[in-house]
Amino acid sequence: MNLSQTTRLPDHPTTRLSRRSFLRLAGLAGAGGALAACAAAQPTPRSSGPTQLVYQDWRTEWFPPMAQQMLEEFHAAHPNIRVFFTPDPEGLREKMPAAFEAGTAADVFQGCCDYFPAWAQANYLLDLRPYVAADLDQATIADWDHAQYRAFFLRDGRQFGLPKYHGALGLYYNKDLFDEYGVDYPEEAWTTDDYLSAMKRLARDRDRDGQIDLWGSTLEAIYDRIQVHFNSWGGHYVDPGDPARCRMAETEALRALEWLRARMWDDKVMATSLAVQKVSTREAFSTGRVAMVEDGSWALKDILTNAKFRVGVAPFPAGPARRATLATTDGYGIYAGTQHPDAAWELVKFLVSKDYGRAMARANFLQPARASLVEEWVSFIQAEFPAQAEEIDIAAFADGHVKGYSVTAEIFANMTGVRAIIDAAFEEILTLGQASVAERMKAVCDEITRIQSS
Repeated sequence: MNLSQTTRLPDHPTTRLSRRSFLRLAGLAGAGGALAACAAAQPTPRSSGPTQLVYQDWRTEWFPPMAQQMLEEFHAAHPNIRVFFTPDPEGLREKMPAAFEAGTAADVFQGCCDYFPAWAQANYLLDLRPYVAADLDQATIADWDHAQYRAFFLRDGRQFGLPKYHGALGLYYNKDLFDEYGVDYPEEAWTTDDYLSAMKRLARDRDRDGQIDLWGSTLEAIYDRIQVHFNSWGGHYVDPGDPARCRMAETEALRALEWLRARMWDDKVMATSLAVQKVSTREAFSTGRVAMVEDGSWALKDILTNAKFRVGVAPFPAGPARRATLATTDGYGIYAGTQHPDAAWELVKFLVSKDYGRAMARANFLQPARASLVEEWVSFIQAEFPAQAEEIDIAAFADGHVKGYSVTAEIFANMTGVRAIIDAAFEEILTLGQASVAERMKAVCDEITRIQSS
């Protein structure tokens, strides 16, 4: 059944190229290789040749070669389907809606975070429920983090994606600095009180100029990274029972945000991005500017490559209300306007397979979405970095998955403009120290409420 018929798409008969014509003009008829500078075109009805699909994914240096190699295996197993890989466009979040509306989006693509469900809310993504029910067994579904898997459903029951990989937040720490200043290493039982105590003992004015130049920790002050703190204090962005209701101005949420603000501006033991000259959190850690960093398993290869000290990893500290850690919602979806939904589904099954998960884990240490691959993932890291990895509890990143305390980005009923509003408020409060937590969060909720009712 072609479920794309349930979504009305604009028709542009005077400008639409056939898929075959598009690929020929792009010089890719026999190249599998790159639509990097071109948008995928709307396919024409099936011909006698192989079904042609466009698959869009990360444009990082390592990903396209890995994807091309894996697609050779897909083509060998599916000779009647030809897949052409194209890297994500620059400005993916902004550009994809226009491609969806124009009917030029790739058949299969990756999405994440707040924008992936926003695309689904706008009816741009195919409902995968019939395909999942027909082809995926419960053992496969149970292998994924329950929180992550459920994040690919809208509240009306539609399923718009399947897990790509499982990025999880943990606490990286510099063992050499902990040893130098006599601070005990983080443990699984650590709470935010333990975390704060360690930050205070590690923060230093090393050049004695009256200014802190070694901070206890840092984090990226953006949507989902801050949400973990809200959740650990018992707060929420979104009311679990009402996706149109903002809860960011409630007591628990305010306490969590005030805790972070106080660490940055009162105690000055947690670095703002300005304090470390706006370098990435992983670079701030790898260069020794911070003793700890709240960062994800996706940063592991960069950190192990660049850090010139002994690295440790611990589970995310528990807050006053609960323990929580982020499970990213990177996943794969199918364009509702594809004319080849069945072939696209075959590709999605391949992309979420164990083999594709292993390939990403080998290539750049991406934490697999499947719990059954965690031991293999750890072994890949240990093989490439035997000395560094010997002292690291790499499996700590899977703790939330295995023990069931992962959380995913909370999504409002209408996400249009929501993330920009929230991230701007966090910048004013945390990065610039220029706003009252309570007043700014009330204004945020007022803005979000207007969006939900519009």
